[in-house]
Amino acid sequence: MRPGDRTDPDLTDEATYERLRSPSRRTLLRLSAGAGLSAGFGGGAFLAALSGPPASAASAASPASGGIVKPLPPELLIPHGTNAEMRWEAMRDQGHLTPADRFFVRNHTATPLVDARTWRLKLWGTGLRDRPTEDRPIELTYEDLLGLPSETLTASVECTGNGRGFFASQQGQEVSGTPWRLGAVGVARWHGVRLSTVLRRAGITREAVDIMPRGLDADYVDKGENLGRVRRPLPVAKAMKDVLLAYGMNGEPLPPDHGHPVRLVVPSWVGIASIKWLGDIQVADEPLSSPWNTRYYRLFGPDYPLEGSDPLTRMNVKSAFELPWEATLPAARPLALHGRSWSGGGRILRVEVSADGGATWRPARLRDRDPDPRGWARWEFSWHPRRPGPYELLARATDEAGATQPATVPFNRLGYLFGAVVRHPVTVI
Repeated sequence: MRPGDRTDPDLTDEATYERLRSPSRRTLLRLSAGAGLSAGFGGGAFLAALSGPPASAASAASPASGGIVKPLPPELLIPHGTNAEMRWEAMRDQGHLTPADRFFVRNHTATPLVDARTWRLKLWGTGLRDRPTEDRPIELTYEDLLGLPSETLTASVECTGNGRGFFASQQGQEVSGTPWRLGAVGVARWHGVRLSTVLRRAGITREAVDIMPRGLDADYVDKGENLGRVRRPLPVAKAMKDVLLAYGMNGEPLPPDHGHPVRLVVPSWVGIASIKWLGDIQVADEPLSSPWNTRYYRLFGPDYPLEGSDPLTRMNVKSAFELPWEATLPAARPLALHGRSWSGGGRILRVEVSADGGATWRPARLRDRDPDPRGWARWEFSWHPRRPGPYELLARATDEAGATQPATVPFNRLGYLFGAVVRHPVTVI
């Protein structure tokens, strides 16, 4: 069986994989790593579309307030400290992709300025054939990466806490973390090299179980405790299946806030898996862990075990209107409402809209004939309000796995995976 073969999907799901992390099941884990892997990196010319590495850190501007480099115009983005949320009305009349200027920013500390000319990707660990160490790793330059076979992948990246603010505003439950509405998501066309290509050239072995990518941003300190640089393990089966080492975004080199010079893109999985400013990758022949799959990115609360749920992996179904929050709309004529729905579970099959608080639902028209299972589905809905006053617009989607947005979701203390129908307030005048 080849690594990442779709006939063996379970090992790409962390919840399933977590239950198999015992020595008695090592044979099953080894099946995911593959065989016949080659070693050695070759140099190569820069891609024609990227005639040279992006500007060095020396010529880049210093990070602005909150540790974010790019401008944060209020008509496009809502600042949240070290983070910035996309305004959904800024996607009105845009195409399928989220432009980089309005793509959300999720930072644990501040955006680092990394010079591509001196950047190195370091690979090390017991899951590689020659067992290189962290002090003596295999190294790959930016130009080496550009010289490897490349591909383009359109996929969403979404913060696991996207929608977190609705736990309080809709369900009356206080949770910790950035109070996102629905703007901590974006879809881009990512360009780069498959992670599997690099792992094979580095000499990944049959015994490899986990990889641990780690970013180059500053150490993260929580309540006085230094937890080190952001890192989170991936099972080898997922790493070998569809993960991209991306150096391009929407036809341009990655901007600093989105991972320059190189980031991971892990399709359909929680955003924390798509490590930005990638610096090194540990490849291990035993399970790995970090605070980002033990302390965080699990569900904690009265409905879950003391140690929390299994580590979170796939994102859930969500829908958003391309309208300002508390928008003002004209009465007495039909209105064309637009929005987008997406899911880590696959293609969106159906979207329904309610303008009467959920008493009745009508189907929206999908604008994309064949919605991308790793992106989102654009839709529109004709609404003719008969009277002025306040309304709540609701949208719910169903994906190809059969998952439909519920009216409420169970509480968890860190406010992850809010996938309930959002009540979007508008006023008709």
